Amino acid sequence: MGESYEALFETKQAKGRFAYKLFACSMLAGICSIWFYRATHAPGWGEQGRWAWIGIFAAEIWFGFYWIITQSVRWNPIYRFTHTEKLSQREEAELPNVDIFVCTADPIAEPPILVISTVLSAMAYNYPPEKLSVYLSDDAGSILTFYALWEASRFAKHWLPFCKKYNVEPRSPAAYFSKLCDPHDSCIPTEWSSMKNLYEEMVDGIDLVVMLGKIPEELKANKRFSEWSSGMTSRNHPPIVQILIDGRDQCSIDSDGNALPTLVYMAREKRPQHHHNFKAGAMNALIRVSSEISNSPIILNMDCDMYSNNSESIRHALCLFLDEERGHDIGFVQYPQNFHNITKNDLYGNSLIVSNEVELPGFDSWGGPLYIGTGCFHRREILCGRKNSKDYKEDWKRGIQRKMAERACILEERAKFLITCTYEHNTQWGQEIGLKYDCAVEDVITGLLIQCRGWKSGYINPPRKAFLGVAPTTLAQSLVQYKRWSEGHFQIFLSKYCPFILGRGKIKLGLQMCYCIFGFWAPNSLPTLYYLVIPSLCLLKGISLFPKITSPWFMSFACVAIGKHAYGLVESLQCGDTLAGWWNFQRMWILRRTTSFLYGITATILKLLRISKMGFAITAKVSDGDASKRYEQEVMEFGSSSSMFVIIGAVAMLNLFCLVGGLQRLVVDGGIMGLEPLFIQIFLCGLVVAIHLPIYEALFIRKDKGSLPLTVTFLSLGSAMFVTLLTIV
Repeated sequence: MGESYEALFETKQAKGRFAYKLFACSMLAGICSIWFYRATHAPGWGEQGRWAWIGIFAAEIWFGFYWIITQSVRWNPIYRFTHTEKLSQREEAELPNVDIFVCTADPIAEPPILVISTVLSAMAYNYPPEKLSVYLSDDAGSILTFYALWEASRFAKHWLPFCKKYNVEPRSPAAYFSKLCDPHDSCIPTEWSSMKNLYEEMVDGIDLVVMLGKIPEELKANKRFSEWSSGMTSRNHPPIVQILIDGRDQCSIDSDGNALPTLVYMAREKRPQHHHNFKAGAMNALIRVSSEISNSPIILNMDCDMYSNNSESIRHALCLFLDEERGHDIGFVQYPQNFHNITKNDLYGNSLIVSNEVELPGFDSWGGPLYIGTGCFHRREILCGRKNSKDYKEDWKRGIQRKMAERACILEERAKFLITCTYEHNTQWGQEIGLKYDCAVEDVITGLLIQCRGWKSGYINPPRKAFLGVAPTTLAQSLVQYKRWSEGHFQIFLSKYCPFILGRGKIKLGLQMCYCIFGFWAPNSLPTLYYLVIPSLCLLKGISLFPKITSPWFMSFACVAIGKHAYGLVESLQCGDTLAGWWNFQRMWILRRTTSFLYGITATILKLLRISKMGFAITAKVSDGDASKRYEQEVMEFGSSSSMFVIIGAVAMLNLFCLVGGLQRLVVDGGIMGLEPLFIQIFLCGLVVAIHLPIYEALFIRKDKGSLPLTVTFLSLGSAMFVTLLTIV
């Protein structure tokens, strides 16, 4: 490294923070005035609606408190800009080795062709190939996935030099060959066509094997496939480690004669009588196996559906790690999650656009973003439990001197022992070493523990997105995903790892609050459900829970509601969202809180009471053709009798009944002034009905397979009618 210091990255603060802080203070004043109104205008003992009033006061206290918590990420966001050109001035030999982990667990939910496209994109980084090692963890131990990776290892010999020659972006062949742009602008047409044909041949072969459920007969005699037997299942199989491409071997070269990255397949041992700790267990197994084979000081982990979209991502991350003045205490570098299949108006609110552009930079101002499980570069040492100290100096040359004397077969056998079911017994793996066990969001709690050991993290969001994945394309998939997230975050909050307990004196208060934004997702369900139901039911009985339009207190409610949503709209539009996209997000905000988060808080409490155990649902990465077409047309997909849909339908129908009752009262009372005490409740009920319009279509109008089944319709109608009649009587 040079003697004179040159910064490899710079940090800039978000603009307009003074104006925002003034706005936030005015909002806080409005919230406090609402609380004061509730405390001083409550109905007396014995008066109608007193308990409803107390409940809504409690809900508004919670909403105000939660809003204050969310200000932690908006108070002073910072943005990091890297200088990869300065990094490029250094000798290639000085750059650290990098291990890349890709995890898959189900060849049905995560098709092998999708997995290997991610692996190939990781192998093709613009980085010295002899310094790259790519590991695929296959928790299902599927011979189909191994066959796909074996085919990919052969295709890589042609794909990697093609990417380098034409500076291809993205370097996932599936994404590259599906682009709508004209590839001939940058490539020689014959070479492009030849490469595409080679890729399609590989895809056709893999798809045929997956469809048949077995490998070609001629491969059964191949030593590589001899470790699979007929009795093996996804939950019962021995440890398997195979080095498909050995980067140490001079014979491992591409079609141009250049070195190839190391490529390793791993399937840890799984037995029915042993708990396997889901993705955290797979990641810890990868840490051990890679330490035996390559032992690189930097580890990148990627979800199997989150392919590399920017070949410079490693260099961007290294700008933070290798900065001589500010990089010594950065433990991990997190990239945002982005998705290539988001519809124009983000039907299911999955784009995370505000989170990526505002909230994660807000984390960074307090000590760094949380670890979100994919697109994250770690120092190997911090994943192994090392605490930060002033005298610690990273050994960036670790892994450069490979074990040249040892053959791949010896390393494979030695690595197998490290991933047996009993290896972790009576060790600190999953506790003090590696990713933390017994949590549905193992990534978040691991990142929190790392930060509490004195490490900071960095957030990078370059103009060209680093990783692109597959977002859920049905409502059920999206809700189940958020159920798991909310459950895991709330579990952390209720444990000894609560940011306010574990982080006290170790991380800043602002960062503790940032973590609790997600930690409070699950409990948000209860006040939200109360606010969606009780004011509407009180409307039916003519009980007013809000001030009259002519009351000066009305302005407090109006200013807070309009200010919050107006700011949210402006923030979304500035981040690149559309007006319809913002409206769709408001709908999903309600649907998640009334279903995913409600199930999350219930599951967490049941687990704490030891009534149930933690589970892990894999989000399917594929959907049928008709569902995909409806998704592209931005038509919500239901199609199942999920109990979540019953709750959604019941809330929608209940508010529709109450709105009709409120409007009837408007006619009977002779105009809006006669209804003045109930105006806010009618307006609120009307908004809920408007936001649930796709639900009514799915209940009564649509006839396609994506509509709500009759059982859900009957249950929703019956529940809503029962509660309505009970209220009226």
